[in-house]
Amino acid sequence: MIDRIIRSLANRTPLGWRQLRHSKTRLIVALAGVAVADVLIFMQLGIMGALFETAVTPLRMFKADIVLLSPEVRELGQSGTLPRRRLYQALGVEGVASGSVLQIGAASFRSPSSIRQANVMVFGVDPDFDGFSRPEIASQLSKLRVADALLFDRLTRQPFGAVVARAEGGHAVPVEVTGRTVSIVGLFSLGASVASDGSAIASDQTFLRLFPRNSAAAASAILLKVAPGADAETVAERIRRVLPASDTKVMATEQYADYVKQFMQDNTPIGFIFTFGVIVGFFIGFAIVYQILSADVNDHLPEYATLKAMGYTHRYLLGVVFEEAFLLAALGFVPGILLSFVLYWLLGAGTELAIAMPASRPVLVLAMTLAMCLFSGAVATRRLKAADPADVF
Repeated sequence: MIDRIIRSLANRTPLGWRQLRHSKTRLIVALAGVAVADVLIFMQLGIMGALFETAVTPLRMFKADIVLLSPEVRELGQSGTLPRRRLYQALGVEGVASGSVLQIGAASFRSPSSIRQANVMVFGVDPDFDGFSRPEIASQLSKLRVADALLFDRLTRQPFGAVVARAEGGHAVPVEVTGRTVSIVGLFSLGASVASDGSAIASDQTFLRLFPRNSAAAASAILLKVAPGADAETVAERIRRVLPASDTKVMATEQYADYVKQFMQDNTPIGFIFTFGVIVGFFIGFAIVYQILSADVNDHLPEYATLKAMGYTHRYLLGVVFEEAFLLAALGFVPGILLSFVLYWLLGAGTELAIAMPASRPVLVLAMTLAMCLFSGAVATRRLKAADPADVF
């Protein structure tokens, strides 16, 4: 069956390609239109994906397999609180190896050399906490035993360039946080997010001094590590049977990351705006390709009528138009994805957002491009019905 299809395609005259190639100006315009539509779609998906990923990047600092959260949780910076005693109850569940309380708050940081402020997400941890996945953080936790000491994200947005430079030299740098002076005693790299300009890590005691409304009896999140060889989801299900669902939500770490991204997709303007941008890009490409194919069909109606008079079926003529649409999609996609890689790099360098190109995205955009062009071809083929051999003779 497949061999017969391949032989049929090999013996078929490529009328679609020859028609496209006949008018090089029209071909270039069509390919540019497809490429622009692809770039628009790639950029919308890239920025949206980067913004969603920054929302869960702080979570990847921790070597946690399971996260306990308040049922009110929305995203990492809006996690609500749950009772601290849930940690000790969870430690008694089979398969749980260790755990720790995590406090999360947002505060305005002001550099001594500037009146500008930055909104920084502060994480409060036990200085003996052995749960950071990044060695540069784990190696500096002992510095947090000093009162009012912080580890600061060197990738925090301006105006903290001078502060970071001094801290890089090994100096303890004072900054003002919610009206209190604290010292930056070390640096790490994480990056800004949608909700914050950067991050900082403090001891749990320093955190409570910075956020006096928070209570030591409550936690923003509880991080758990499972025993070697244990399945995180199985252990999570055991914890759910022990802890009350009224004040504790139990999720595997990656499940929580997916939950945050889905929440942002469905409930924030970010998801709507960028999804709408993808739809706009699709219809821009559709309109351009439709105009090209429609004009091409209209210009060659006498030739199509002649082919009908020679015995070619209407289905064959539709195949010619769809061949043109397929070629426009395939050829226009190449410059579109290449330009998108360049723009991803430029945008990442300019905004400090980690804009990546996952393997699934080109596949998705290529499928959308094919659908866009074939849909345009399907609409344009309505003119073929007007190709009447009687008009030729």
